[in-house]
Amino acid sequence: MLDAGEAIRKLALNLARYSGLAPLVRPFVGGVGAILMLHRVTASPARPHGMNRHLTIAPDFLDELITGMKADGYRFVTLDDALGHMGAGGGNFAVMTADDGYRDNLVEALPVLERHGVPIAVYVAPALIDGTAFLWWDVVEEIVERNAQVRVPTAAGEVVLDCSTPAKRLASNAWLHDHLGRRVAERETPAFLSALAERHGVDPLEPGRRSLMDWHEIGEMARHPLVTIGAHTLNHHNLRRLDEDEARRQIAGAADVIEEKIGQRPRHMAYPYGYASAVGCREVKLAQEAGFASAVTTRHGVLQAEHARHLLALPRISVNGRYQRVAHIRTMLSGVTTPLANAGKMVVTV
Repeated sequence: MLDAGEAIRKLALNLARYSGLAPLVRPFVGGVGAILMLHRVTASPARPHGMNRHLTIAPDFLDELITGMKADGYRFVTLDDALGHMGAGGGNFAVMTADDGYRDNLVEALPVLERHGVPIAVYVAPALIDGTAFLWWDVVEEIVERNAQVRVPTAAGEVVLDCSTPAKRLASNAWLHDHLGRRVAERETPAFLSALAERHGVDPLEPGRRSLMDWHEIGEMARHPLVTIGAHTLNHHNLRRLDEDEARRQIAGAADVIEEKIGQRPRHMAYPYGYASAVGCREVKLAQEAGFASAVTTRHGVLQAEHARHLLALPRISVNGRYQRVAHIRTMLSGVTTPLANAGKMVVTV
C-alpha cells in the first residue's frame, strides 16, 4: 500500500535520477560520505504490508546495495574510522548502522556483512532488551491486527477504533502512534500500553521477545570483529518529552548498563526517533556530557566535512522497506535530496 507522501518522495527520487540532476550535482553536494540506517533485515517479515513495513529490508537487497555501493567506489568503514575521515575530505566512505537490536541483525544481516567485510554499529536500548520497556510500535500493531475494534481510554472519553479492514487498521495504527506520541507522557506509556494490551488479549512483552536479541546474543555480536555495539538510551524514550534530569539519566545510564552486560562501554549512540521533535541542542549537550564520541539522528542527509564539528548530531540515510531499489539509495547518496528534505540546508545537524 503506497501512501501519498511515499508516492511524492519516490516521484522526486525518480525525477532527480532520470533528469540527470543527481549525478550532475553530486560533485558539489555529495559530501564526504554517509551513514546508512537499518532496522530489520529479514527475508520473512511478519507483516509485509503493515504499519511498520518500512522498518524491514530483505537480506538480498542489503547484498545488492553493498555490491552497488562498492562498485560506485564507496569504502565501508567503522564509526571510529569515519570520525577521523570526516574532516579529511576524500569522500566516498560509508558507515552501516542498525537501530534497536533486532535478532535478524545477527541471524540474517550479519552473514551478508561478513561476505562483504562490512562493519556495522548496532544501537541497543537496555530496557527493550530486558523487557522492562515495550517494543511499543509492534505492540500497537499486534493489538490492531488481532481485534476488529480497539477501545482506547482518553481524557475526553473512550475512543473506538475500527480495525475491520486493512485500510482501517493502518488508520487506527496511525491514530494510536499519534496519541502515544502527543497525548500520553513518555513515562506513562508502559502502563497505558500494558492496560490496552491486556484489554485486547495481547501480551505486550511478546513482540520484544520474538524480535529482539537477548543479552547473550548481543554479547555474541559484540565479540564479532565487524560489530560495534552502541547505545540507544535506556528506554527508547523521546528525549525532548522528558525533563533534563531524566533525559540525562536515559543517555548516560544506557552506557552504564551496556558496559555491565557485555563488558564494553559504548562510544557511540543513536537518539531514539531522531527527528526534530525528539532531539535538539539540549540532547546533544547531554550526549557530550556522557562522553560519547558520536551520536546519530534520523535527519536525512549525507555527511559534509563540516560535520567534523558536529559529531554528536550526525544525519543518516534511511535504508528502509519503502525504497528497496539501489537506484533510490544512489540518488540519496548523491546529496541532491539533502537540501530538499531540510529546507535548503546541506550541513544537517539538529
